[in-house]
Amino acid sequence: MSAGRNINTLSQSWGTPHKYVKAVKAVFGGHIDLDPCSNEYSIVKARVEYTLPKHDGLKESWNYPTIYINPPYGIDKVRGTTIKNWLARCAHAYEEYDSEVLALVPIAANTSHWKKYVFTKAKAICFLYDTRLRFLENGIDTGKGAPMACAMIYWGNNYQKFYNVFIEHGAVVDISNLQGENIGIERKTLKLAL
Repeated sequence: MSAGRNINTLSQSWGTPHKYVKAVKAVFGGHIDLDPCSNEYSIVKARVEYTLPKHDGLKESWNYPTIYINPPYGIDKVRGTTIKNWLARCAHAYEEYDSEVLALVPIAANTSHWKKYVFTKAKAICFLYDTRLRFLENGIDTGKGAPMACAMIYWGNNYQKFYNVFIEHGAVVDISNLQGENIGIERKTLKLAL
C-alpha cells in the first residue's frame, strides 16, 4: 500500500503527457539532458535516456545539468526499489551536481519520502490541476485518468521560471522556506536530546 492506495506493479509503460513534456522543456531552456527511467514509448526524447533492462537508472550517473523523471510509482520487486529511491536520487542530483530536476509523482504528502526528499530538499511543487492525469499507456492516450492526483516537483535554483511555466498547469508553491525551518527543528531536537 502507498498513500492509502494499492500499488500497481504491472510492467506497463506509463508515459508523460505531451503538455507536460513541453512544459518541462520550457523550464529547462528547450531540452532535457537526462531521463533516468525512460521506456521504448517515451516522447521525452532526452539527450541521454536510461531504459531497463540495459540501463538501471538508479545505478547510472545523474551528473547532468537538467533531469526529468516520471518514475515507476509501484514496487520493483526484482530490484527491491520504490518511488522513495527515485526521489532520493532527485534530491542527491540537485545537492551533489547542482542539477535542475523535475519529477512527475503522485501526491503523497503524508509519506516519509515526501518529508525527507521533497519538503526538505526541493524548492517548489506544482499541484497539477489534472486531478485524473491521463498518462500515455504504452505511448497512446487512451483517455483513462490516473487513480491519484499528481504533482510536479522542482529541485533547482530558478523558481521564477518554474512558476511562470507551471502556473497554467496547477497551483505552484514555493517550499524553499521549509528547508530553513527543518534545520531549526533539527537544532531544537538536538538541544533537547543533550
